[in-house]
Amino acid sequence: MIELATVAVGTELPALTLPPISRTTLALFAGASGDHNPIHLDIDVAKSAGLDDVFAQGMLSMAYLGRLLTNWVPQERIRSFEVRFAAITPVHAAPTCRGRVTAVEVVDGESLATLELAVVLDDGTLTLSGHAVVAID
Repeated sequence: MIELATVAVGTELPALTLPPISRTTLALFAGASGDHNPIHLDIDVAKSAGLDDVFAQGMLSMAYLGRLLTNWVPQERIRSFEVRFAAITPVHAAPTCRGRVTAVEVVDGESLATLELAVVLDDGTLTLSGHAVVAID
């Protein structure tokens, strides 16, 4: 459990570095999420859209950010979680999830930390940005 005394503006969450996205990961996530859009699974469809290859579902990156959060606090401590999709995650790219505390406050007697979140690829591309609010006491 994260204690209020150990959390301050600027606190960095431990980064979550993931292995390169594989075709198997895309297929498994399609089944789990119900997102069977062929642009994520079929290279011919991706090429017909002008892409070099398939790319990850945006919600997969959001799920990875969710894992970053729940590695830091239990799920029931998450008060809000929102993201903005900024770029695609190509197959074989290696994403890293990061988070940083931007505010700590007490609201209605509950100690809360506001977090800035990001998913960045190994080439530096930002694919997802967002914010979360978590209870820290």
